[in-house]
Amino acid sequence: MFGSKKSSPDIRRTKFTTLIARDVVLAGDLEFAEGLRLDGHVKGNVSGKADSQALLVLSEHGKITGNVRGYDLIVNGTIFGDVIADHFVDLQANAHVTGNIEYLQLRMDCGATVDGKLTKRDAAAPVPVAAPAPALAGKPTAPALIGPAKV
Repeated sequence: MFGSKKSSPDIRRTKFTTLIARDVVLAGDLEFAEGLRLDGHVKGNVSGKADSQALLVLSEHGKITGNVRGYDLIVNGTIFGDVIADHFVDLQANAHVTGNIEYLQLRMDCGATVDGKLTKRDAAAPVPVAAPAPALAGKPTAPALIGPAKV
């Protein structure tokens, strides 16, 4: 009852397909598709594959120097960069983020620190992923109507 820590029902259970061990330093951007547990250091941006429910777990030994984006993020290590979560951010007691965080849902344990701005995103308006605008190919467009049309 007391002292037991339940896992959040908001985070989807994901199989960890990738592990970056504690003694590994990776220089460059990293993209993952399912679950990534990061115990080492990444010097570059870390992002979950677009349109996936990728889970990133950054352990108390893990460090990211770069921007982070994913569906669900569990942070117990250090991030120097901006963070965007499409769904949920869990900042555990040893989490230290120097950068802005955009989130849909946020949980922050006592001891976690953020040196930046926390911004709650609107669930109806997901962050766009650089999609090209459709070409109109010279077609005329009708003006938009605001309010009811008068007859």
